Amino acid sequence: MAVGMSSPRPARTTAVRAAAEEPAGPAAGPDSIGAGLDPDDLPDGLVVADERGHVICFNTAAARITATPRADAIGRPLDAVLPLEDLKGKRWWPLTDPYGGLATRNGQPERNLLLPGGREVLVSARYVREHPTGPVRRVVVCLRGTEARRRTERSHAELIATVAHELRSPLTSVKGFTATLLAKWERFTDDQKRLMLETVDADAGRVTRLIAELLDISRIDSGRLELRRQPVDIAAAVARHIQALITGGQAAERFLVRTRGPLPDLWADPDKVDQVLGNLLENAVRHGEGTVTIEIAPAPAPGADDEMGTAVTVSDEGPGIPEESMSRVFTRFWRGSKRGGTGLGLYIVKGIVEAHGGTITVDRGPGGGAEFRFILPVSMPAYLV
Repeated sequence: MAVGMSSPRPARTTAVRAAAEEPAGPAAGPDSIGAGLDPDDLPDGLVVADERGHVICFNTAAARITATPRADAIGRPLDAVLPLEDLKGKRWWPLTDPYGGLATRNGQPERNLLLPGGREVLVSARYVREHPTGPVRRVVVCLRGTEARRRTERSHAELIATVAHELRSPLTSVKGFTATLLAKWERFTDDQKRLMLETVDADAGRVTRLIAELLDISRIDSGRLELRRQPVDIAAAVARHIQALITGGQAAERFLVRTRGPLPDLWADPDKVDQVLGNLLENAVRHGEGTVTIEIAPAPAPGADDEMGTAVTVSDEGPGIPEESMSRVFTRFWRGSKRGGTGLGLYIVKGIVEAHGGTITVDRGPGGGAEFRFILPVSMPAYLV
């Protein structure tokens, strides 16, 4: 490839037009895209080579990702500016051969490649031709850093590690007790058998809840959380959860419910609302101290000035959440204490509330403890309005 220098600014403008061209059809004219579009405005790295393989566009993001100044890239051969290798150490440009390869190819899908020094970068390419099997007029390369993908991979790895850890303990218990009962059934009294079976039942319940949490996370992350809306009496739902906690051994005087009405109608998924209330109340009981106060009141619906929604506030009198941790409360694996749990509950709560079109916040309560407040809009079906 011969090296030819081009003035940077006109070349960059031409390059952006080239990136917008269709593979088949005439070259784009000066007005083919909106005026004032600058390659440096793009969030990803953009590198464009002309028909000779010389770089004619090298935007700011490309310079940052490759650690190569623009002045050192413009006019040089593409394979010299981007000396890419695959993960096996093979040079990428001889393998892809955009200018001399098959005339039916129009690009390369995104893949992980290596820059000098072992830096990983996500690379995709497009071959611009004036007609489908004509010679390559431009090669447009998009570069992206791998930080976002690495964060996602780390998050998935953490999720797998957390699930494996949480599953191991109850499954070990279930396996141990069932094996013992099968091998030595006659040696145990009825009370001993009952105790072991109750333990197995409780541990099986833990496994079931964890699997349900994983399914919820998958649906929230993919935007496929299904809601079966119907009228919900939020005050009755709160009373039901409090009664369950009292039956489980909590003192009745520990709970204080304040309801300010009249409350607007609420159309929501009752099972999902129960999940939100159960998580917030159990957190307040387990991690908080003193009186757990639940306030239910009308409030402006999120994003609607003329519509009222229902706000539920759950607060306790415990140590509260440190100020520096407030922003991480609704992220995966956040734990307010070392008293167990997967750290997934509040992440799921936030996903459920937002799927309803609502909002949820955390703050310090009047008694010094944590205060969670979520607002749900009416969400009445259009045919009833």
